Amino acid sequence: MERSTIVRVHEGLHARPATRFVKLAKGFESDVELVKDGKVVSAKSSVKLMLLAVKENQEVTVRANGADAIEAIEALIGYLENPKAGLDDEDSPPAGNTGQDAAAALPAVAGATTGLRGVAASEGFAIGPAFAHFPPDIAGQGRRLQVEEVAGEIDRFRAAVAAVQARMDRALAQDSLSAGDRGIIAALRDIAADDSLTGESEGLIKGGNDAVSAVITAASTIAADFSAVDDHYLNARADDVHAVGRQICLVLLGQDDISLETIAEGAILIADDIGAWDLARAPLKRIGGVVCGHGGATSHIAIIARSHGIPAVLGLGDQINALRTAREVALDGNSGRVIIDPDAATRAEFAGRVEAAAQERAGLAIFKTVTPKLAGGKVIEVAANIGSLEEIEAAQEAGAMGVGLFRTELLFMRHMHLPSEDMQAETYAALAKAFAPYPVIVRTLDIGGDKPIAGIEFPDEENPFLGWRGIRMCLDRPDIFKRQLRALLRAAGHGNVKVMLPMVADIGEVRQTRVLVAECAAELKAEGVPHAAFDLGVMIETPAAVLIAPALANEVAFFSIGTNDLTQYIMAADRLNPTVAKLNDVTNPAVMSAIEMTAKAGVAAGIMVGMCGEAAGRPDLIATFIKMGLTELSMSPASIQRAKKTIMAMAAEGAA
Repeated sequence: MERSTIVRVHEGLHARPATRFVKLAKGFESDVELVKDGKVVSAKSSVKLMLLAVKENQEVTVRANGADAIEAIEALIGYLENPKAGLDDEDSPPAGNTGQDAAAALPAVAGATTGLRGVAASEGFAIGPAFAHFPPDIAGQGRRLQVEEVAGEIDRFRAAVAAVQARMDRALAQDSLSAGDRGIIAALRDIAADDSLTGESEGLIKGGNDAVSAVITAASTIAADFSAVDDHYLNARADDVHAVGRQICLVLLGQDDISLETIAEGAILIADDIGAWDLARAPLKRIGGVVCGHGGATSHIAIIARSHGIPAVLGLGDQINALRTAREVALDGNSGRVIIDPDAATRAEFAGRVEAAAQERAGLAIFKTVTPKLAGGKVIEVAANIGSLEEIEAAQEAGAMGVGLFRTELLFMRHMHLPSEDMQAETYAALAKAFAPYPVIVRTLDIGGDKPIAGIEFPDEENPFLGWRGIRMCLDRPDIFKRQLRALLRAAGHGNVKVMLPMVADIGEVRQTRVLVAECAAELKAEGVPHAAFDLGVMIETPAAVLIAPALANEVAFFSIGTNDLTQYIMAADRLNPTVAKLNDVTNPAVMSAIEMTAKAGVAAGIMVGMCGEAAGRPDLIATFIKMGLTELSMSPASIQRAKKTIMAMAAEGAA
């Protein structure tokens, strides 16, 4: 069987999306292939898939042959048509990293017009002692194997690969690992296990090469293939292949790489090249900055640096050798400049910029524990939008007053089959416990033909954004919906759980849901399963919901305005279409009027009115939303402290 589609994955199937695609493909028994421009590769090989260089908006064909071919094609096509597939906000800054935002707004340091120039890979300024990290190159043993030695050398190679995989598995099992770093290490592990690398290496060993020489040659060949592709994301994967090959070689040689554990607080890491695997497990909180000869803005080194708020300048090439003996280094991650042993004036300038950024971060950090109140004493809840349990720590570190939007789609999309009631109940309960006594608002399954999941067959639709999705699909599939509602009722006994329905356009949808909730509660009671009631609310994102808001307010306990979709529906402008991007403006009078109408209806009915769209975190709009009557704002963790500061400034000015 086969089916063609247009790829909507943002930037195409580069490292992390390709890794997730392969993981999804491996969950099916069928042989699965991906075809582009007449070239066919296995969908179960990350390396081959990335080398196919599938870009956003290109047409591909998925082929499957086996007992579960239909399910495989449906799931993989759904993945390819999801713009956010496999990304998890890999380039977004961490919570509390607003100091880097402040630094980015400043002009380049005057002294940075001199010195070395590289790629500005992660914004910010840094100055500190140089920590040179130049591990020796690994060379093959150059020994030709005897025929009787080949089998043993292959076994030794396979054991080394298994050891590297096990090391990466242990790293992935660490709770302290961020979601972004976890995704990068998972991608590296996939390369270590990929048939392209292992098969090429074993072929060279069978030809008489020692294992170390074979790995070096195989990794170089594959890396060259990545470098030759006309795609900057895929070019950066060449470094990943070399890094994985190096780890396998070190195991074969019984050696360890030079440790980064001894790096001093605030030191600048200097390296010709450093693998993402090494950087991801380094003491990142102690690193003041990163300067590398290799790498670019799309390399995994850059992604890790940005996600941890570490200024970085990469791609210096041979200039990196000038830093081998440096005592002190200053770097400007905004312009890509690096100063070796800066003079007193340059040192003072950089120190001032670093201090300004630190003060900005410290100034916002004090709002972590603040409960923002208006002059009249009214509390405004500032909560977090998250999609997985891995994001809880970032939200808590930012000072989130609960969760204003928990997207349950990721829980469904992560698995090859629909998640069980027990699995869902455990997830929702863990969320509730983590934020108790603050509320957590869980949005029921919000998927459609644009982001389908395995286990649900969606019809072909001309416009899936206006089709069978959200509450519409759930009410038509009570077997799926009741399982989620039962899980939510069970989780409600562990904390302050609220449930929000997406894509509501008719009062009948709320009433039908209430009937199902009552049925689920009765079933759980009869089964003797502990559970508790939850508040039921509506996500206001359709024009219909705005227009019937007064009636809806009498049916539910709260409103949460989803400005992302509300804006695109009000303006009739696809928010993923760049040609109409200028119409997707929440400040358009039509959209602001819809928000005000919703708030007015909620306030009149005495229910809570919140907002969970991106606009909730905009400092220039927060005062307007609060004056409309909103008492809850939910946003990315990175925006929370600034939002609290904005609200407290309102209070200081005497806003009611």
